[in-house]
Amino acid sequence: MLRRAGSLLGIAVFVVSMAACSKSDPGITTAVKTKLAADDTVKAYKIDVDTKDAVVTLTGTVDSADAKTKAVELARATKGVTGVVDQLSVAPAAVATSGASEVLTDPAITAAVKTSLLADPGSSGLKIDVDTDHAIVTLKGTVATPDEKTRAEEVAKNTSGVSSVVNNLKVVPKKQ
Repeated sequence: MLRRAGSLLGIAVFVVSMAACSKSDPGITTAVKTKLAADDTVKAYKIDVDTKDAVVTLTGTVDSADAKTKAVELARATKGVTGVVDQLSVAPAAVATSGASEVLTDPAITAAVKTSLLADPGSSGLKIDVDTDHAIVTLKGTVATPDEKTRAEEVAKNTSGVSSVVNNLKVVPKKQ
């Protein structure tokens, strides 16, 4: 009987502390972060949660409007929240027709193309110079066959962030 009363008292203290915690700004922040982390739509994103006077501010970047909407809904539905300030932004999606992605910088695109060329068995990555300006990749250097020239251009075009490719590779057959 004494044990049961102790357990009930422990549970009551826990419930009271959770209720009190959910009314404090740090408690609200923790509750919102927990909900976001548990939700499959938004858990993969880094969303910053700040609370002042029970008003939650969400900041960060998500990949879709659905993820943004869900994050705001979860915050609003959290006990103790009186308002939500939505400062989330949706990252621009890559344009499928051009392959351009505004997120990647020219040096990042250059590195990605060079890495792809080095990894591709059908191209001479070591002999190809890669330059990028405003997501336009220029290939320079020498290759042994026309097929190799075409393959290098395909590899570059299929690299994330590339809008177009200028193929200035020269075909110089290997001497026997």
